[in-house]
Amino acid sequence: MSSPLGEFLDAHRSAELQRAARALLKEPLLLARGPQADSFRLVRRHAAELREWFDRNTGWPLRVDAESARLLRTPGTLADPTHPAREVSRSRAPFTRRRYVLLCLALAALERSEAQIALGRLAEQVVLDAADEQLAAAGLEFTLERRDERLDLAAVVRLLLHLGVLRRVAGDEDAYVSGSGDVLYDVERRVLAGLLAARRGPSLVTAAGFAERLAELTAETALDSDELRFRAIRYRLTRRLLDDPVLYYDELTDEELAYLTRQRAFLTSRITELTGLVAEVRAEGIAMVDPPGDLRPGGATYDLTDVRMPEQGTYGHVTLLLAEHLAAADGPVTEAALGAKVRELARQHAGFWAKSARQPGAEAELTGQALDRLTALGLVVRTAEGVVPRPALARYAVGEPVVRPVPDPRKAPEQ
Repeated sequence: MSSPLGEFLDAHRSAELQRAARALLKEPLLLARGPQADSFRLVRRHAAELREWFDRNTGWPLRVDAESARLLRTPGTLADPTHPAREVSRSRAPFTRRRYVLLCLALAALERSEAQIALGRLAEQVVLDAADEQLAAAGLEFTLERRDERLDLAAVVRLLLHLGVLRRVAGDEDAYVSGSGDVLYDVERRVLAGLLAARRGPSLVTAAGFAERLAELTAETALDSDELRFRAIRYRLTRRLLDDPVLYYDELTDEELAYLTRQRAFLTSRITELTGLVAEVRAEGIAMVDPPGDLRPGGATYDLTDVRMPEQGTYGHVTLLLAEHLAAADGPVTEAALGAKVRELARQHAGFWAKSARQPGAEAELTGQALDRLTALGLVVRTAEGVVPRPALARYAVGEPVVRPVPDPRKAPEQ
């Protein structure tokens, strides 16, 4: 028989491992300093077990040293546009096409820079690189002559600060945007070197189209045996169960569906053991649900959900009400019809919604944000015909109320 102390230590270690895994899945790049220090120490303590689990189940390498922990995580679906890079600010605005280009140009400039660099100097190098003929042919221009361009560069730099690629030494980005000052940074080369999660260097990619280049950048080893093919399927399915809000069966190949049918219990139980996510299995697919912390094994912290449903506030309420409306729809619903529904809802809930949400014309932004959230959660699909509900949206449908008689407590129950 195991001793109570041994059982306690085993439970404590399992809970720690789960917190470390959740922290790493939430932030695949953790630094030894700053607000992530506690999470980094957990990951470093359990690095061997985490490395073995991710290598066996997802094929994601885990690199841990004295300064950082980096899970080289590639998404289960490469073409998913619903989880973009976002501003490191309260607005959390998604990156535009130009900001993505500036991010790549800034990383290239930092790779060639000294140990320290000023924002003005970084901007000059980015402007020079942005003059490339291929970028010009694609309609991208960056000259730093307009304030919105400097704001874009500042947003990119703040993301790099958040990731730990840069460390601010002196100055402020707002002063640079207004033209009244500059900023000096340390360049963290070890973090910069591990930022790209790819199977091969970009300079080795020869494909022309974006989708083809992305596929070549992340291509796995040649699958020349049944064992390697089955392993690749296990990787893809586990990645999607960890990454995607819902894994629908109709999105899988016949080979993937056959493997999932045979190995579903094994795959989901392994994920639950490591992360505390709970498998919700339906006829149309599987969702790995993140329960509240007090319901997770060991009470694990670190929420894994970057998009919540339901959510508090006006936008969250609009999203929930539109989800209920769409769940009852028989087919596609146009965005114009949904905007009209939001105007109607604004009148019904005027006392609870923010004043700005009740202004004329606000329904377009409210509808757009709600649909962005529902799409990111795999609950709807936007098509040329309109917004199409997906099967998982049925969990937000509201049925007709059922009135049950209340038993008279004075009467004895029938035997």
